[in-house]
Amino acid sequence: MAGLIKREDVDAVRERARIEEIVGAHVTLKTAGVGSLKGLCPFHDERTPSFHVRPGVGRWHCFGCGEGGDVISFVQKIDGMGFTDAVEYLADRAGVQLRYEDSRTGAAAQRGPREEPGRRQRLLEAHRVAAQFYAEQLFAPGAQAARAFLAERSFERADAETFGLGYAPTGWDALLRHLQGRGFTQPELVASGLVSQGQRGIYDRFRGRLVWPIRDVTGAVIGFGARKLFDDDPGPKYLNTPETSLYKKAQVLYGIDLAKRAIAQNKRVVIVEGYTDVMAAHLSGVDVAVATCGTAFGAEHAKVLRRLLGDTNPGGGLQLASGASLGGEIIFTFDGDAAGQQAAMRAFGEDQRFHAQTFVAVERSGMDPCDLRMARGPQAVKALVDGRVPLFEFVIRTTLETYDLDTVEGRVNALRSAAPLVAGIRDRSMQLGYSRSLARWIGLDPEEVRREVGRAGNRPAPGRRRDERAAPSARDDGPPSGDDPAAGPVLTAPDPSDPVARIERLGLVVVLQYPQHVPDTFDALDEDAFATPAWRAVHAAIRAAGGVSTGRGLGAGRWVEAVVTEAGDAVAPLVTQLSVAPVPEDRENVIAAYVADVVRKVADLGLTRRIADAKSRVQRLDPASDPDGYQAAFERLLSIEAERRRLRESA
Repeated sequence: MAGLIKREDVDAVRERARIEEIVGAHVTLKTAGVGSLKGLCPFHDERTPSFHVRPGVGRWHCFGCGEGGDVISFVQKIDGMGFTDAVEYLADRAGVQLRYEDSRTGAAAQRGPREEPGRRQRLLEAHRVAAQFYAEQLFAPGAQAARAFLAERSFERADAETFGLGYAPTGWDALLRHLQGRGFTQPELVASGLVSQGQRGIYDRFRGRLVWPIRDVTGAVIGFGARKLFDDDPGPKYLNTPETSLYKKAQVLYGIDLAKRAIAQNKRVVIVEGYTDVMAAHLSGVDVAVATCGTAFGAEHAKVLRRLLGDTNPGGGLQLASGASLGGEIIFTFDGDAAGQQAAMRAFGEDQRFHAQTFVAVERSGMDPCDLRMARGPQAVKALVDGRVPLFEFVIRTTLETYDLDTVEGRVNALRSAAPLVAGIRDRSMQLGYSRSLARWIGLDPEEVRREVGRAGNRPAPGRRRDERAAPSARDDGPPSGDDPAAGPVLTAPDPSDPVARIERLGLVVVLQYPQHVPDTFDALDEDAFATPAWRAVHAAIRAAGGVSTGRGLGAGRWVEAVVTEAGDAVAPLVTQLSVAPVPEDRENVIAAYVADVVRKVADLGLTRRIADAKSRVQRLDPASDPDGYQAAFERLLSIEAERRRLRESA
């Protein structure tokens, strides 16, 4: 299949996408010395800036939370994208035409929206113009019904503007004429889903409806949801954009553009059931609320949220024995009626896709967040979310409610129904805990319940043989995360108070950031020149990338990328950290001399350590019993001392 972007195109995106502009759209950056910028980290709460960007090397790193990478990884993390999506997004911004190749044959290929260069951007532009048109119509005389709908639900004009709401006029071609007047062709409009094709031609898909723009994680409008306002409208209550190259309902989450940063920072997401519920939640202070668009919550939605929550485990579902969350909280809100309970039961099937704790918040009186905000105010919406219960508990208790636990028959049947649910919990400690809780809720002996759960776990699921195993989920595209267990341990930076480690670190900082000023003596250092294990690993990656003699020809940005590639998953985060670390000297006219002096100090440290080792060897040898060995060791000592003397004289 065509799916791999050609390596040289990825490199071109890294070079041409200006990292200071991409990061600057999310972070207020201020100068922090020559070639360095800093600001408040967007990935954790902080009052003192510890987030650094060095445009010259194309890297970013937060010295507070440890996150870091290049411009692609920033877009992946801030917008919850996969690697390929992030590259495509940046390529569109930077004007890079991407080429794809077959992962099996290496043959060049084209994929999806890139079959026609610029087509995706044209469709996005059509949606942007349509959203602007609808928003303007909302306050026109003909949109009284739409404004009344919002007012009845306690939404004001400012709320409508915040969420970009609009109104689709009742005519058949109001939007069509507007878009054609802006130069969009009929094939483009049909492909966009903004118009429908009939026997008499094309016409507006949305007419006489209140319209919500649906955006992707980058904030680009990719579709619309529209609510019926008039009784003579024969269409469904809610009508959404059809499947297009932009709009995939199995992946779309309404409100994700507004909630993404709060979700990433708070490690929490609240999933509600409708557009007005998202609005009510956000206006009530629950700024992590999103909703599916015309479909049930599914695996693709889970993938989007895992990215934002920082949950890189594709199988999901593993939890700490203590019950603490590893990836955040997923909270489903459902109506308290039977339909809401059924929705919660369906969500149980998706729970273990998350490396997180999943909860349910149910309003027993049957009110959704929008109704709750109108009836009891914003605090009631927050209280609903705060009163969440674990999804496991909700599903089990909901199952038990259908049985009469005052009878023996009811208790036995309740146990038989609930035991498979408990057996399905993957985490062993959680399963044992819920077995004990189930015994208490039913009123049976814990050992009896444990045995029944064990039997349920040994029974094959319907349609599956006992020896069958679920296939592992495919990893999302892009390089593995640094915290992926399969990628091996990640080295940590040594104690900054260690004077040797501090000098070695500074030496690597200047080598990565200013290869053009590094003297040739650096490449002459042997593999044991660095005493600190972490810095020795980085030095090994520099040597593997060709040394600074290669770095001078590549330029700082490609040089750091080459070192990162050689470093591997365990060492790459350290390379990124060093590539953006502040340099004490920030005067451009003396930086070359400063770099040379730092490298000399690193070399001097290594020579001093080698002299100590050589002296120790001389002292251990007996010149009487081994005169040749003693003479050779002594000459080696003199040679190293002479080398250090020449180094110091050159300073």
